[in-house]
This record gives sequence, C-alpha cells and structure tokens, in this order.
Amino acid sequence: MASLRMKDLEQYLQQLDIFEKPKVMLEQYPTSAHIASHLLYTAQSQFNDIENCSIADLGAGCGVLSLGAKMLNASYVVAFEIDPDAVDILKTNCDDIELFVDIVQCDILQTLPDKFEKMFDTVIMNPPFGTKKNAGIDIKFLEIATKLAKKTVYSLHKTSTRNYVLKKAQEFGFNGKVIAELRYDLPQVYKFHKKSSVDIQVDFIRFSFDN
Repeated sequence: MASLRMKDLEQYLQQLDIFEKPKVMLEQYPTSAHIASHLLYTAQSQFNDIENCSIADLGAGCGVLSLGAKMLNASYVVAFEIDPDAVDILKTNCDDIELFVDIVQCDILQTLPDKFEKMFDTVIMNPPFGTKKNAGIDIKFLEIATKLAKKTVYSLHKTSTRNYVLKKAQEFGFNGKVIAELRYDLPQVYKFHKKSSVDIQVDFIRFSFDN
C-alpha cells in the first residue's frame, strides 16, 4: 500500500516549481501533479514498485516524479536531467520541501546505461514524445530505461504509437501493459501553439522484465 493518500500526494506535488521558460527543442512540458500522483500512486498501491525501491527518473525536469517517489518512501532516487536550468529548479524544489534526491546532469542518450545498468528496481519517466525534430526519442528513452531497470519501467507514450511502443518493448525484453488512458493537457507555452491548450491522448504503460 502507498504511505500517502493520492489526494495528499497530489497536493504536495502541486507546491513544486515548474519551468518558467521551457525549451522547445527539449520538449519541456511539465508533468502535472495530477498525472504524476496517479502514476506514482498506482505503481505503489497496485504493484509495490516504489516504496523501499531504488528509482531512476529519466528526463527528470523539475523533479515532480523524483520527489513524488521520495514522498512514497523510495529507498533512493536518482534524477537524470540534461538541462542545467531544470536541474536548478529541481534543487530548489528539494530545498523547499526538504526532500532530497541524487541528481545527475547528463545527456542520457549519450552517457547511459554505463555503470548504471540494472542498478534500479524501477524506472519512471515522462519522455519526450518526439514531435519536434526528435522522432523516435521516446523509444530511445524506453530502450535505456529497460537497460537500467531490474524489474519495471513506468512511462507515458502517445496512444497513437501504442502498438509500436509495445512491440519495441518486447524487443528490449520487457512486456508492456497499458494501465490507463489519459488526456495530457499541453498548455500554450510555445509561440507556435495556436490554441490555449491541446489535449493529447496518452497511455500510461507499465513495462515488466520478461524473465
């Protein structure tokens, strides 16, 4: 069982700072407290994949998933993030709520898995969807996640790519199961956005190691 109620977890995550000037080439869309709390609470309450587990957060951004995992009593958490500005926000969030995670600033596509291979019980991530000159980056994130995880990976992917994502996961030795279908509300944070917000159909998928 989870050590916090999902409602309380979401309220704590809502206190965290997010991107002030998101970078379009990094597809920096903040993971909402609502989605993050549901993802993490489900991972713990249904599968016991957070509490007392070692956790990696790939593309951690401002740390909503990393710090949420700590709130659910993960044994330790490593947040991997390429952007120094996001790392600064993550450090501020750690200080503000007095919870701390290890932070590794790096380009995971270039430096992982390296010494981190099969080091973590669970990998959690909200990877770039690959919509801005980054086609296929979500699959690259998934491949790296499967190399880091000993047991499970939790990730968000566009519903329109479901069959392809599940097929690739099998090639990486993991079985994928869609836990929920979500509506990901992307706010108007970039100049090219024509609408105030756009809903994207997103799958919340649990990938488990195929022994």
